[in-house]
Amino acid sequence: MSDSELLYEIKDGVGWVMLNRPQARNALTFAMYEGLAEICRTVPTDGSVKCLVVAGAGEKAFAAGTDMTQFRAFAKDQDALDYEHRIDTVLGAVEACPIPIIAALSGACTGGGAGIAAACDIRIATADLRFGFPIARTLGNCLSIANLSRLSALMGAGRVKEIIFTARLVGAEEARNAGLISEIVEDHAAMMARAAELAATLATHAPITLRTTKEALRRLRIEGAGADDRDLVLAAYMSEDFKEGLEAFLGKRKPEWSGR
Repeated sequence: MSDSELLYEIKDGVGWVMLNRPQARNALTFAMYEGLAEICRTVPTDGSVKCLVVAGAGEKAFAAGTDMTQFRAFAKDQDALDYEHRIDTVLGAVEACPIPIIAALSGACTGGGAGIAAACDIRIATADLRFGFPIARTLGNCLSIANLSRLSALMGAGRVKEIIFTARLVGAEEARNAGLISEIVEDHAAMMARAAELAATLATHAPITLRTTKEALRRLRIEGAGADDRDLVLAAYMSEDFKEGLEAFLGKRKPEWSGR
């Protein structure tokens, strides 16, 4: 991967991840996938980074799927299995990232790009969003069960099946009505400004509350309502932050969160 294809910088406690192949509508190389996963796995939990924002360079696309030229090397069964395993591992790392991730979606958000967006925590989009998996009229491949499960949790299995079968792309209004995105903004500049505003808000909130909520919802999706949450309950209630929050509330002051 060229160092310029996936940009990452930390500003004021927010990590900004830019998918940076605008000439290819930010189509993802395998190295870009791995780079994103590595950022999510290694992000510090000491409070120096409180939120991540993932966006695509330019205004035409968040990410138009996987760079298809990479599929030309597929020659045997294991190539297909390895690819889906790789994507599941990457999306799993995004979903399990210990801090919130905001996806700022502009234009095309398809295939692997749509998978990344679905694995993030909050999604906002410009009015020209086009979200989906048009594989039934393009490559003729499929999505893994893990990927379908994540999408179904967001939009419902019926809608996921319908958009894949028809190979249509979901627009911004439908995406908001379906609960896929939370907001529609006017243009790319407004979207980036709104992402920064949201990130700043999340940065002021109790990091352990955000972290345990994320993990609980991940377990709920995978394991169901019987998933064990005792470690999460203890992590929150036995934390220094819970004591701080209680005393701050009773003392009518703002809490000072430490993440411990």
